[in-house]
Amino acid sequence: MVNKVVLMGRLTRDPELRHTQSNTAVTSFTLAVDRGNRRSNSDPNQQTTDFIDIVAWTGTAEFVSKWFRKGQLVAVCGRLQTRKWTDNEGKNRVSTEVIAEEVHFAEPKRDSYGSEGGNYGNYGSAPQESNYSSGGYNSAPRQSAPSNGGFTEISEDEDELPF
Repeated sequence: MVNKVVLMGRLTRDPELRHTQSNTAVTSFTLAVDRGNRRSNSDPNQQTTDFIDIVAWTGTAEFVSKWFRKGQLVAVCGRLQTRKWTDNEGKNRVSTEVIAEEVHFAEPKRDSYGSEGGNYGNYGSAPQESNYSSGGYNSAPRQSAPSNGGFTEISEDEDELPF
């Protein structure tokens, strides 16, 4: 069975960091994601947008709440979850949301989008000596890049090539 969701969209509001009773960090936010299809033939430039609720837990939750802001383009990889609950009036409700496993920056860092797009704030850059990477949250400690740009020299002998 496969339950994998990959989305790219803009945050509709700043993420909200909360903590459970057991002090587990949880952040919720909504992504506005354009569909690939057009709404009507009369206006071919008009797209349909879905507003998708996202929930991130623990370190990913802290990363999202610290580095992401309303209007920012982000990529989310996770799984779809449906949960049933009863509201204050005793009615049964169903919520469908994406549980974020990875969250990444999907555009270059900027101070603003210029005069037409409005100012969405300075996104900043992630700390250099932490578990955060510029592409998103990574649970592995960050390692220094080798001085050769991450490339390995290969010999001239074609028989030793792995392909």
